[in-house]
Amino acid sequence: MSDNQRHTVLRFALIFVIILLGFMAVIAQIIIIQTKEREQWLAIAKKQVMVNQPIPATRGNILDCNGRLLASSMPQYYVHMDARVEALHMNGGKLFYEHVDSIALGLSQVVGDRSADEYKELMTKAYRARSGKGKSIRLCKSRLTYTQMKQVKQLPLIRRGVYKSGVTFDDQHRRVKPFGSLASRTIGGIFGDNGSGNAGLEKQFNTELAGKDGMSTRQRVGGRWENITVIEAEDGLDVVTTIDTDLQDIVESNLQDKLLATDADWGCCILMETETGHIKAISNLDRYADGSYKERINHAVTRVEPGSTFKTIALTAALDDNKIRLYDSVEVTKAPWLYLGKSKHYDAHPKDTVYTVRSALAVSSNIALAKIITQGYEGSARKFVKRISKMGLTDSIYYEIPGAQQADIRVPNDTVTLSKMAYGYSVLLTPLQLLMFYNGIANDGKMIRPMLVTSLQKDGQVVKEFETEIIRSSMCKKSTLQDIQSCLHDVVWDNDLGTASVRKWAGRVVAYKAQSDLVHIAGKTGTAQLLINGRYSGHDHRMTFVGYFPEEKPQYTCICMIEHPRTANYDAGYDCGGVVRRIAEKTIAYSDCYIINKGQIELRKRK
Repeated sequence: MSDNQRHTVLRFALIFVIILLGFMAVIAQIIIIQTKEREQWLAIAKKQVMVNQPIPATRGNILDCNGRLLASSMPQYYVHMDARVEALHMNGGKLFYEHVDSIALGLSQVVGDRSADEYKELMTKAYRARSGKGKSIRLCKSRLTYTQMKQVKQLPLIRRGVYKSGVTFDDQHRRVKPFGSLASRTIGGIFGDNGSGNAGLEKQFNTELAGKDGMSTRQRVGGRWENITVIEAEDGLDVVTTIDTDLQDIVESNLQDKLLATDADWGCCILMETETGHIKAISNLDRYADGSYKERINHAVTRVEPGSTFKTIALTAALDDNKIRLYDSVEVTKAPWLYLGKSKHYDAHPKDTVYTVRSALAVSSNIALAKIITQGYEGSARKFVKRISKMGLTDSIYYEIPGAQQADIRVPNDTVTLSKMAYGYSVLLTPLQLLMFYNGIANDGKMIRPMLVTSLQKDGQVVKEFETEIIRSSMCKKSTLQDIQSCLHDVVWDNDLGTASVRKWAGRVVAYKAQSDLVHIAGKTGTAQLLINGRYSGHDHRMTFVGYFPEEKPQYTCICMIEHPRTANYDAGYDCGGVVRRIAEKTIAYSDCYIINKGQIELRKRK
């Protein structure tokens, strides 16, 4: 073999050996990785896998009928400082020590939750922590508003960015109510800042308000972690309500003034547009231990025994069934009326007299109404309840307020219970249902569902619209309606009998109840004894007035209910009727030009 051939063989042998050794090294490394280093490499690989992260959707707003915010998710910001940033430790911490005083002073002036010295001490401790390497801290106790965040970003060093200052801003959306407690219980609330609705409209329209969260992936790109959006978040819809914040303020302030004057347990007041059923204002105020009144329970949709406001319902049924006529006579006495030897019925103003059916409702005689209903429906109580049902009161009606209760008007097992039903006991209705019935009287017999929401919007564009819903196109015969309207007129305008007319002393008018020379109101009072520990209290009552205005051409229906007033000489006509009167006067002044000229009404819409 020649020298050249020998060299060639040796070169190939050397190359083969090198390749073989390299192959063996690869095999050995694989074995090491699969055995000794397996867990280490799996952990590294896991860190490189894309991680899905939700992108929270912004919750929609709740607006009043004029587009003003009732509830909104406002951005607020947590401020953090990472004192481990390398730039802060270069050149012996020159950058940090040059600017720490100015940053501390600026934060103290803008945020105001700490003094400048406290801020400096906080940042210095964080900078020197862990043997001078620093640590991450939350810089401000409170959240910053958007305006504060922009001001803080302009402070020395911070304006150079996160890699120089270590300061970052973590944005959070907080649910706020710009008008404070106005209609607070009806608007509702949410769990935490980004949770679901827990009451009111926030709960009822939670799905629409919440929107749909998006999705991003967090992965390593070019040596840095980056969030890459996969699915865009779909922000929630805006809920446009029927509430008018100006009218809401009128209703709430007048109710609160009366509650403070009567030292009552709670009060509820609702103002509704007669033709549309739009609830323009709704207030529920409970007494707290310190004597103040705040929203706590939505009494508007909680059932109670209505008392004498139910007399209008009972009389409507009797008139419509031709059990009685408007000018038929009903005899009453000073002494209690004993029905079937079992049940005593009393009048608030007892006397020996004969009322017409019309005057009996004006003076709100329990005895007269009990006689009318028992004589008309004795042995046929089912027919009485059926007639009431035909008016729509016992229908299962949708309300936008979660937990709203339905009416409870059952066929009584005995005629004694029937006699008490005639003036509002052994039946249960919510204030909102009472308002709905009287609104039907004002609306020429057309009963409509009370509405709180008119539309859902996206970026100012209507996505879904809610129209007025008619429950009954005609609650009763036209003649019955006219009779009832005349009775409700007398309640307010008959100065001798009307329970919501005037107060007299020695034959002279000393105060007005629901009467007003600015706007004509018609309606009905109600006073019900409270059921306490299974027995009716003769001293503790629930007062109500429900009516509509202007009587000549009703635009609004209003109810005021006050529970357990503690002052002496409280009176449903004076207290609740007075609240409705003041609301009516201010509402008409706010919304319309209402003029009575020589007996003629002029009603013009505000421009």
